[in-house]
Amino acid sequence: MKAAAQFRSTMNRTIRTFFDDRGYTEVDTPSLSPTLIPEATIENFSTRFENPFMPSTDLYLIPSPEIYMKQLIANGFGSIYQISHCFRNSEQLGHIHNPEFSMLEYYTMDADEQDSIRITEELLTSLLDPSAPEDLKPPFARITVEKAMKHFTGIDLGQHQRQASLANEARKLGLSVPDEPESWEETFNRIFLTFVEPNLPQDKPLVLERYPSQIECLAKQDGWYRKRWELYIRGIEIANCYDEERDERVISDYYASEYAKLIQNRSESGSVIPDTDPDLATTFARMPQCSGVAIGLDRLQMVLMGKSDLQGVILFPLSDMLNSGYTRNL
Repeated sequence: MKAAAQFRSTMNRTIRTFFDDRGYTEVDTPSLSPTLIPEATIENFSTRFENPFMPSTDLYLIPSPEIYMKQLIANGFGSIYQISHCFRNSEQLGHIHNPEFSMLEYYTMDADEQDSIRITEELLTSLLDPSAPEDLKPPFARITVEKAMKHFTGIDLGQHQRQASLANEARKLGLSVPDEPESWEETFNRIFLTFVEPNLPQDKPLVLERYPSQIECLAKQDGWYRKRWELYIRGIEIANCYDEERDERVISDYYASEYAKLIQNRSESGSVIPDTDPDLATTFARMPQCSGVAIGLDRLQMVLMGKSDLQGVILFPLSDMLNSGYTRNL
């Protein structure tokens, strides 16, 4: 494990040098927040601030530093980056999952998602030595979600823009789709996670780009696609990127939709419903043109070290901490 700690130290130092040399400002934003961006698919850790001189306040561990980094961008900080710890509850403990994880997030001003591909290629190159295997080296291979779906399933997404139509295609592939309608995104995910993601080529790092607009997020829309990509290395999702949406109405509508879904989901499960800041949409709409990338550093380190499990990367995985006697095995 000492080798993993040394690798992480060197990796983080190289990341900081990479962005510092390009004029980015490193920031350090809170891990505890009284409000969060509403995200219906993410369960949050909650705690409570107690003070004898103030009212008690609910606080949440952030699932991403986005909520604070975008506020800095809106207030003129320019291109910024951060290495932080993030937290997501109710997720599996597994070889590529840990509820607490390290994230690198960076925002580039006057850039779109295509510019971010080049920057991320340069970043990965800076982390590799010349003898690194070819399946780790840029340039990235690239494929659209539409082409990937067509290649691995035969489904032409352009012809199946309605949930009922896509559900029929899923059933033809042998998948079970509920008779009671689910969302287009839910049906898409059934197909994608079963037939596409496991079969993505692994001979080069792969950018999967132009996600369908029905998969709601705050990446700008371009026709019936969104200006978003995800990076896979050795078949593992490593990064997510948007050309950031800056239209206040679009942002506000998205947050209202996510919050409504969040309330429905949490009322059924009984889990925590985090507070949200009603002024976020107004604030985020003040951002200049920019593109943001989030990279899971634990997973990145895992693939760079040639490992297939976070157990060899994270010094104190939660799965082990929950078992007695872990300190004896370091």
